[in-house]
Amino acid sequence: MHLEIITPDKKIFEGDVSIVTFPGSDGSFQVMNNHAPLVSLLGQGIVEYKTNQQRQQVTITGGVVEVLKNKVILLADGVKE
Repeated sequence: MHLEIITPDKKIFEGDVSIVTFPGSDGSFQVMNNHAPLVSLLGQGIVEYKTNQQRQQVTITGGVVEVLKNKVILLADGVKE
């Protein structure tokens, strides 16, 4: 599936991933290929994603995620470096 992580300032990541873990407002959850359509608020925490057998992560301050037809768009309020 295709993942985009975007903040108001810049695009943090764009590429194909096999799984993503999000810090949901009611607890963490994962999205994999062919996931059902979803829109969810995110809390502060770590977004972890897997690309070509490598795990990467970014810490966000909150945001919204949309999942639709194997495309995942994360609109993050901001990221902590």
